[in-house]
Amino acid sequence: MLRRLFYVCIFQCLIATGLLAKELPDFTELAEKQSPMVVNISSIQKNRQSQMIQGSPEDEQMQEFFKRFGIPMPPGMPPQNGRGQQPRPDKQIYATGSGFIVASDGYILTNAHVVREADEVMVKFNDKREFKAKVIGIDLRTDVAVLKVNANNLPKVNIGNPDTIKVGEWVAAIGAPFGLENTMTVGIVSAKGRALPQENFVPFIQTDVAINPGNSGGPLFNLKGEVIGINSQIYSRTGGYMGLSFAIPINVAIDVMTQIKTNGKVIRGWLGIAIQEVTKELSESFGMKNTNGALVAGIEKGAPAEKGGLLPGDVITKFDGKMIESSSDLPKAVGNTKPGKTVIAELFRKGSIKTLSLTVGEMPSDQAEVIASNKPSEKAEVNRLGLVLKEAPPQQRKKMIGKKGLLVLDAQGNGAAAGIRRGDIILALNNSEVESVDAFNKEVSTIPNGKTVALLILRDDETLYVPVKISN
Repeated sequence: MLRRLFYVCIFQCLIATGLLAKELPDFTELAEKQSPMVVNISSIQKNRQSQMIQGSPEDEQMQEFFKRFGIPMPPGMPPQNGRGQQPRPDKQIYATGSGFIVASDGYILTNAHVVREADEVMVKFNDKREFKAKVIGIDLRTDVAVLKVNANNLPKVNIGNPDTIKVGEWVAAIGAPFGLENTMTVGIVSAKGRALPQENFVPFIQTDVAINPGNSGGPLFNLKGEVIGINSQIYSRTGGYMGLSFAIPINVAIDVMTQIKTNGKVIRGWLGIAIQEVTKELSESFGMKNTNGALVAGIEKGAPAEKGGLLPGDVITKFDGKMIESSSDLPKAVGNTKPGKTVIAELFRKGSIKTLSLTVGEMPSDQAEVIASNKPSEKAEVNRLGLVLKEAPPQQRKKMIGKKGLLVLDAQGNGAAAGIRRGDIILALNNSEVESVDAFNKEVSTIPNGKTVALLILRDDETLYVPVKISN
């Protein structure tokens, strides 16, 4: 008995002195100092007659998570595409998210999916001040959006280096889950450089920090109080946190912001190829020793890849000196290459190693991928429907099955009230295919006031008819 008491005393002494167990980190100072830099974002869609009931703001945010990750909606959640829903003609749609101040003159970073379809964006600060924000630009490929509010001398976050974080390191998130402002949750880094389905340009930071709808766009801090990521996605079968959260590395987001502010868009390298993973079975059939590389499954006609001599069936194993261990490595390597640069690609072709010189092109962009500004140019013509239009770019025409289309750059007045959005493509006016912006606007100008026209719209790979009333 005495021996047992002796060991118990020794054990308790070791705990008390910190020799047996390391003290958990204290996040109180981080919460106090960093909360003023975190903002709550409200996205508002106004008077959309074709807008359907989506449930609560929390439901809408959950739907975005499910849609982006490609997993089934859980029972009880409203459907995503308006099927079986009832029109809500006179209501405003609200959705909430988070963001953080990166410049003292009012620049804010958040997720693109938080603000992409908003007619109005409101930003609420920690001190309860509210500002209307301008969407400077969004990049759907990385899910990053840049906002600007008319304010100065704002407290801004310190930017950290996500490349130096280690798996197992403590991290913290501050945001507004389910609209609950200034909520902090903590956890550890679970993995680095995680590739997710349909996300080719972001090496995600995986954590077990509790992230829920409304946390989207909020900062992920290290113990130094530096932002190392933007909380963007969760993996869930219930709609809530299940231990798997993903953040965009802050260096990716800062690069996107810099390009949007400088160029009005994000410029990426492009080869014009479709790729897939090299499986064990494919590797064996090709006579390869391993499964490293990206398999070229298809090549666009006239693209830089075709001009450089790439062929379907080639397996790219090295690009511009960078090893391509999996197919997800190649889009990042190509995207980060300056257009016009000639690089050496090493590849496996029909049993032997070959090298090619490839001149990288610029990735085609369109309104659905990068919205450089939510304000049309001064020369843009607003037609009688309240729409600013341009011919759909080549990248969008692939979805139109050979038809012509007009891309909506801005929607105001009756067009916006009817539910037309920036990024929509108009395929037909009263069942007549559109030919050009001039022809469309001329046709609209001849229709008497008070008449209603039917526009066939392409949106998110689905078509729908939207009735719009004509007025001056």
